[in-house]
Amino acid sequence: MRHTTWAVAALLGAGLVLAPPATADPPRATADCGAGTWHAEAYANGGTWTARRGASVVYTGSDMRSAVQAAIGSLTAGRTWKERVVVWQGGTISAGARISLPSHTALDVCGTINVTGSGSGDQAPVYSRGTTDVEVQHLRLTGTPLYGIFLRNVTNVVLGQIDLRLSSGLGIRVDNLGNTSVRSRNIRIDNVYVSGTGTHGVETYGVDGLTIGTVTARNTRDSGLLLNNTINATIGTVDAENAGAGTGYAAFRVANRNGRVGNSYPTNIRVGLVKARGGGRGVFCVSESGGLAIDRIDLANTGNNAILVENCHNVTIATQGGSVYGGGEIRLAARSEFPNNSDIFIQNLTVTNSSIRESPCGANTVFRDNTLVNTSQSVC
Repeated sequence: MRHTTWAVAALLGAGLVLAPPATADPPRATADCGAGTWHAEAYANGGTWTARRGASVVYTGSDMRSAVQAAIGSLTAGRTWKERVVVWQGGTISAGARISLPSHTALDVCGTINVTGSGSGDQAPVYSRGTTDVEVQHLRLTGTPLYGIFLRNVTNVVLGQIDLRLSSGLGIRVDNLGNTSVRSRNIRIDNVYVSGTGTHGVETYGVDGLTIGTVTARNTRDSGLLLNNTINATIGTVDAENAGAGTGYAAFRVANRNGRVGNSYPTNIRVGLVKARGGGRGVFCVSESGGLAIDRIDLANTGNNAILVENCHNVTIATQGGSVYGGGEIRLAARSEFPNNSDIFIQNLTVTNSSIRESPCGANTVFRDNTLVNTSQSVC
């Protein structure tokens, strides 16, 4: 049941406590915000925030971040099961502050958090580091964060319905740069809408086991979705408009040995659809990345290459089909500091008002079953 502030106050006044059992299993992120069992809450009444667990009030004051953090802090200490905090209203958080999620915590935010001011380092309104079993079920952000969500050295993470309408910063960052010998593992992102970032919409670095439903990117300064040094990833849809306009970034980019497992490139990065309108590049594979298969392509009027494959290995575009209309050419290229392309398959595409070019020649590059309309082709 979704509670309004007056309903919570009435229940407290009646002496009723809505504390769930400690072993309750929170609902999945696709449920309505606030639905189901919760263990602590934060809510606003006018300019006053209150955080409580059961009958125990753990914070009263004017600061949203402090209220949410106090609600999180009231959860069972040393728990090995997930407990859930619901935030019933939105509010304001400084870009120089963070809500930190410890292990075994689910956060459900039913209002919009507006991030104001400036900060430095890795501050984010939602932050977790060195943790396991963390979930953000619903989150809506506006404003000027450094990062919307920042996760480092984490395992077993679920991000549900995430809406980031920003005017700076990076939308979601998941990495392992605090401990590069151990990857962040088992990351699930259901649905992200991200716009207006000062850099990428969603970025990973050093992840093993990534599942993404949909990334919808609008007017991100750089890539809509960027995977770095990430393996074993399955992405449903990347849908980008004006992502990376005027840059070398792309609606979907893989870089820094992304998809490389040991010293080889088995197919382990799988994407259902990449759709791009305008922006910079459509698809970009670079810097010894690979192991990539994209089922469907829908690219139109990109300002830079529609597709650029540079020093990559075992890449198939498109396993099922697709189209490239106008914009920049489809290009296979190589830098001298890395091994040349190998095992690149460009297939099943209808390419209109563009060109396809390979230089220098790679090893086992294959162009097949493509329909060229007012399009030139110069390949090896």
